[in-house]
Amino acid sequence: MINQIAISGFRSLRDITIELERLTVVTGANGSGKSSLYRSLRLLADVAQGRVIRSLAEDGGLQSTLWAGPESFGREVKAGRHAVEGTRRKGPISLKLGFAGDDFGYAIDLGLPLPSSSMFSLDPEIKSETVWMGSAPTRSSIMAERRGPSVRIRGETGAWRQAFQTLAPVDSMMTHCAEPTEAPELFVLRERMREWRFYEHFRTDREAAARRPQIGTHTPVLASDGADLAAAVQTILEIGGADDLREAVSDAFPGAEIEIDEAGGYFELRMRQHGLLRSLKAAELSDGTLRYLLLIAALLSPRPPELMILNEPESSLHPDLLPSLARLMAKASARSQIILVSHAPELITALEENASIKRIRLAKDFGETLAEEEDPARWTWPPR
Repeated sequence: MINQIAISGFRSLRDITIELERLTVVTGANGSGKSSLYRSLRLLADVAQGRVIRSLAEDGGLQSTLWAGPESFGREVKAGRHAVEGTRRKGPISLKLGFAGDDFGYAIDLGLPLPSSSMFSLDPEIKSETVWMGSAPTRSSIMAERRGPSVRIRGETGAWRQAFQTLAPVDSMMTHCAEPTEAPELFVLRERMREWRFYEHFRTDREAAARRPQIGTHTPVLASDGADLAAAVQTILEIGGADDLREAVSDAFPGAEIEIDEAGGYFELRMRQHGLLRSLKAAELSDGTLRYLLLIAALLSPRPPELMILNEPESSLHPDLLPSLARLMAKASARSQIILVSHAPELITALEENASIKRIRLAKDFGETLAEEEDPARWTWPPR
């Protein structure tokens, strides 16, 4: 389980460390930084996929995503006796992301490139990366580290091995140095990060792929856009928890059942409801009903991830469905660690009735996102 996540220099997250539990709920007013927290977690996952540089470039580059305020706030500013002003920086301009669990920790530091004639001005550079064993990086716990273009990895005997001397500033050691024999800790951590799953704003409009027949193959993991819903449901029925699926559907829609039609290799989801003479195709279901079925397929995956992050799953759902969703999420948290980003009090209250949760409320102070009522967690950033 991941115990801590740390973000520094990303949008309104000037410097924040959050303690996590098995089921963590992040809430707060609009504009408090919930989306920034969710986006920063996606960036961490993008490191393992080799996409973090492109993802930042698509957001407008590092300059557009960096914390826009001063490096720090003095007491006079906090007390309202002095205006917020820029000061001479003590540290380098950087975006830092990290997490730590019971066994592994990882941190990455991205910075601005040196002035050059290159047209790739939106590409930030990876300045440093560190992987360690345990909860904090120490001289004895660090297993792999990257400083600029140089990467070294600690072997079984404790001796360091030079893995790279000229790693490009846009390439991560997670993708270029993770080998099952030469760097097993790095390899295991990368594969675990690649299995993190993010679900937000499933498409349920008339043209949504989930409403149309799709080629069916074994689908133990629902796609992030839910396009393979029918195949994911059939996979649960055949190799997953068929009884759990039927129970989840019945809990939300009493008397209803879902079934999958197959024609020429194409799968189509249908829903049979009490009182109707025929089953309804996915194309005929309401947006809320289809969205809830997508959540069922995600949360009952036959291949549960180590970490699942849900961003406002209550969108388009009728309030009557939120208690059922809470029960479904509580059951899923026994198999996966879950981070829920939500501002639906009904859903959060229902979750508290069904599981032990940790609630983190975000708020803004001088433009900075802070976790209310949270004691500052201890976190040490590895040096560049």
